Amino acid sequence: MKRSIRLRGLNGPFKGQSWESTECVRVGRLGPLEVVLDDASVSRNHAEIRYTERGWRLRDLGSTNGTRLNGVPLSAGQWPLRVRDLLQFGEIALIVEALSESEPDSNGSGNEEMRVEATAKSSWDEALEGLAFDSQRCPRAGEQLLALLRAGHHLVHIEKEEDLLHSILNDAVAVLDAQRGAIVLAEGVESKLKLRALVTGRGQPRALAAGREGVGGRFQFSQSLAQRCVSRGESILCHKVDDDPELAMAKSIAEGSMASVLCVLLRTPRKRLGVLHLDRGPWQKPFSMDDLHLADALAANVSAGIECAQLVKKQRDLFLDTITILAQAVEMRDEYTGGHTLRVSTYSILLAQELNMSPQDIELIRIGTPLHDIGKIGIDDAILRKPDRLTPEEFEIMKSHTVKGADIVSTVPDLKPIIPIVRSHHERWDGKGYPDGLGGEVISPLARVVALADAFDAMTSDRPYRKGMAPAVAFTEIEKQVGKQFDPAFAVAFLGMQQTILGEMNVQATVLTPSKRIRVLSRDG
Repeated sequence: MKRSIRLRGLNGPFKGQSWESTECVRVGRLGPLEVVLDDASVSRNHAEIRYTERGWRLRDLGSTNGTRLNGVPLSAGQWPLRVRDLLQFGEIALIVEALSESEPDSNGSGNEEMRVEATAKSSWDEALEGLAFDSQRCPRAGEQLLALLRAGHHLVHIEKEEDLLHSILNDAVAVLDAQRGAIVLAEGVESKLKLRALVTGRGQPRALAAGREGVGGRFQFSQSLAQRCVSRGESILCHKVDDDPELAMAKSIAEGSMASVLCVLLRTPRKRLGVLHLDRGPWQKPFSMDDLHLADALAANVSAGIECAQLVKKQRDLFLDTITILAQAVEMRDEYTGGHTLRVSTYSILLAQELNMSPQDIELIRIGTPLHDIGKIGIDDAILRKPDRLTPEEFEIMKSHTVKGADIVSTVPDLKPIIPIVRSHHERWDGKGYPDGLGGEVISPLARVVALADAFDAMTSDRPYRKGMAPAVAFTEIEKQVGKQFDPAFAVAFLGMQQTILGEMNVQATVLTPSKRIRVLSRDG
């Protein structure tokens, strides 16, 4: 069975329209994209959906109006998709109608025989000897040695994989006087080569067209050389491509104006990661054996850092997947608060941005808010799902969800920074809240943000024993509680966002309410 994904439009002029792909779906206003949404709320390159070794993943591409998955604004990274997930690009909503996955292809990579001037099949340890000496065992020139030392510095001081790859390329292109450099990594169960970073001779990274070899008709690396480099485990020097008719006629070589190419293996003692691809144009001096030796040493020096960055990214993706699953587990237990977590998350992030909180705090709110009611897992169904008002005794038990939630979160080291959100989102500015009776600025700012969003959604949501307030009434109630229940500055900021909050409520009502016959099921749906 071939892997594929099928999307269907839910609103606007795209309602009922379908799109299907087997590899990558790019979404935006640009004509060449797989899903073209010609709407002012959608960015030119808005988001992409890509098949990975862990299934289909959604990623926002820095869009102006953001991408939402089941109502939750996406942060950086790739987010897992399931059938019936709701995707929102600006104001346009699509639903994942079908997903299927396939086994890795059994066809060979088809390594063509081509004439190359030299190859280097040194081990990782042997390549590292090239850090200090060139191919003639002479000490390296100062500029070359400095570039290699700088590469080691990047590995220690740069956390984001994208920044690390571009820093490596900037140094490689500069010291080897290349017109362009690319890092291509083997990804997924099929170890398919994917372009991950591109830098020109002036050190400026180019925007990548996901899933394509070229941008604007110009190719960025030689697929055949890269595939040979990885499959054979050897670094390659093509001194003059015009001397080899097969290479000279290759589309990537011709359209990329590549006259001389270095394709060196990125590897650690554990695995082959991909290639560092460098090329020079017809107006430049061809690469030499010394250039091959230097590039191979550089590749060996930086490969451990690239592998480490990949492992960190994989761990973070798994961490975010776990949070998503935990948040959904809470929603499924309490049938009377459906959509509450999504709405509180949205309002909290909007308020944090309005308050100009740091990116680190906004990220903690993005991670922690979906779990603010995780302790309800430990509340008996007879109380949690009771269709009537709780008795004072039952309410005391319900209040324990804050402490239970904090205890659950504290068992996961990476989640400890969000404990204040889970434990303290029912504390009050005047000290009359629970569970600890904290007051004023003693309460974590993260918890004060979520407390406002949580209270507003509770007031405007229907319950079996009462109908939700109109938003205007809820805003009035918040105004009455300024300096009492809520942080005065935070409450004033929230009240100043009324139109933004109402807009979010309308968007969610449009795409999530039964009256529109759009039903977003759980991931296990």
